[in-house]
Amino acid sequence: MNILVTGCNGQLGNEMQLLEEQFPENIYYNTDVAELDITNRQAIEQFVCDNKIDGIVNCAAYTAVDKAEDNQTLCTVLNADAPGYLAAAVERRGGWMIQISTDYVFDGKNHKPYVETDPVCPNSMYGRTKLAGEKAVQQNCKRSMIIRTAWLYSTFGNNFVKTMMRLGKEKPELGVIFDQIGTPTNARDLAVAIFLIIRKGIVPGVYHFSNEGVISWYDFAKAIHRMSNIVGCKIHPLHTEEYPTPAARPHYSVLDKTKIKRTYDIEIPYWEDSLEVCINKLLMNN
Repeated sequence: MNILVTGCNGQLGNEMQLLEEQFPENIYYNTDVAELDITNRQAIEQFVCDNKIDGIVNCAAYTAVDKAEDNQTLCTVLNADAPGYLAAAVERRGGWMIQISTDYVFDGKNHKPYVETDPVCPNSMYGRTKLAGEKAVQQNCKRSMIIRTAWLYSTFGNNFVKTMMRLGKEKPELGVIFDQIGTPTNARDLAVAIFLIIRKGIVPGVYHFSNEGVISWYDFAKAIHRMSNIVGCKIHPLHTEEYPTPAARPHYSVLDKTKIKRTYDIEIPYWEDSLEVCINKLLMNN
């Protein structure tokens, strides 16, 4: 198959590129804005037609959650409109699409892990536009999968893991929120799952994917420092109210992964094991 991967310069897109040689049965077209502007409907149509694209994995998104509150037009175009354009273009070729979405489609008021059929209620611009993108993809492409993920990190790009490692070396103490609960996701684990899904075949619908386990941002930061051998920085737990942000975050956004595990027989790593792998890579690179 000819597969278009968008957002190739991001965390997930970079991990996808690293894994492609392990799945050589397909031809991959890795693009970012320089190669394909996904906000341009005509450019998408031309690219998909010229390259005979059979499937699309859309890793591109506007992910600056707080900035999204002030950049609503750009956020809407990238997260809501563009996925719809991609889906419509690949549908005309009888193809399929995987759209990456987020735990931010929920308001975080649950007390147990979210399943795919739970009511959605985003409370930020980022969450609202990502939900609109989900709907646009499903409306425009019959063979489409939505994969919601959470707390994504990688050796690539800017993320919480890298920030905590950097600040741990620069500052004697840090405050990190302890009353927001979820599960980190190593982007490499998600990329592996996507390739396995492509190999086995698209089963349309909404799915959840994050690493296994449950922690707070505070616990996450403590684990990062422990695994990075950072000892000179004290981490204090903060309430959400003590660290106000322009965009509201879900207090509880643990995702239930039963559906994707059963459908595709995928084994998902524990968050701490995957974090250790990522940190070891970062330490070696530095």
